[in-house]
Amino acid sequence: MTNPRIERLRKEIKANGLDALLVLSLPNIRYLSGFSGSHALCIVTLREAHFVTDGRYALQSGTEVKGFRRTITLSGLFDGAARKQLLKGCRRVGFESHHLSYAHYRSLKRLFPSASLVPTTEVIENLALVKGRVEIAAMRKAAAISDTTFVEVLAAVQPGVRELDIAAEISYRQRKHGADRDAFEPIVASGRRGCLPHAGATRKRVRNGELVTLDFGCVVRGYHSDLTRTVAVGRIAKKAREIYDVVLDAQQAALREAKGGMWAKELDAAAREHIRAAGYGRYFVHGLGHGIGLRLHERPRISALSKERLLPGSVVTIEPGVYVSGVGGARIEDEALLTPTGCRVLTKAPKELIIL
Repeated sequence: MTNPRIERLRKEIKANGLDALLVLSLPNIRYLSGFSGSHALCIVTLREAHFVTDGRYALQSGTEVKGFRRTITLSGLFDGAARKQLLKGCRRVGFESHHLSYAHYRSLKRLFPSASLVPTTEVIENLALVKGRVEIAAMRKAAAISDTTFVEVLAAVQPGVRELDIAAEISYRQRKHGADRDAFEPIVASGRRGCLPHAGATRKRVRNGELVTLDFGCVVRGYHSDLTRTVAVGRIAKKAREIYDVVLDAQQAALREAKGGMWAKELDAAAREHIRAAGYGRYFVHGLGHGIGLRLHERPRISALSKERLLPGSVVTIEPGVYVSGVGGARIEDEALLTPTGCRVLTKAPKELIIL
């Protein structure tokens, strides 16, 4: 069976003046082959495509891997590839420089002394920027699970409940609704802890008068969701409400502007300028968003420093936030599928301030 992703990769291999590419990153291996296990190597040459794993995955790879000749090795992956001479005749061999340790590099040099090893950067990541129909379907499913989980978990967000208990409820409900696993450890940040963008859940108990930020996601068939909502428990201070309204307006402004073809930094500016005009510019301390797919965080990177142009067919997060030390913070995040004329929001959970 022809694997179109392999054929696209071969064109990139040839364009880079290479004879082969060693694929080491597990998300990239899954993108090319369909393999969902934890130990494998792919070798794509101009004529052949090889998949190498060990005996633990002999049966699993037989059902999952498409378009590759499989090698099941009893030794290390590189040793197995060398013994089978899978790089025979390849003089310039690319490797994923962000995913190869120095120790493994030395092993490759020893096992393939006649090959010139060439570092590459994001070759497959570039191919994966635009999502296909099957990929988008998996991401819609993951987003729907997170949406449902958000609505259901609101019952647990009440005074006296620990952040850790809310996080556990999120994980349970995502699995119950069909997720393979959490995309990451759920973030639950209440009260003053809301000023920490990546606050892990703690034993702190939620109190009346606090904002609570919930940031979580799940994985379906390898593809991730990422959703953030901020809710209020009881009556909150005027400052907290102002922060929430500024973030919501900024996020909606960015969603109105988002489309394929624009510069990523322009999209970041659509939200950042709104927050700056409201007097909170120095409290928006991260980029507006990121690409999402087989990885939770992938290209494109949407920030003021980005030099990328957004592509129709990419799925990105749009997640402005304001974080004020001693007060707290708010963040609102959606996933959006970019089109040539706008975007389609995949996450549907309500965003108007919910007061519990």
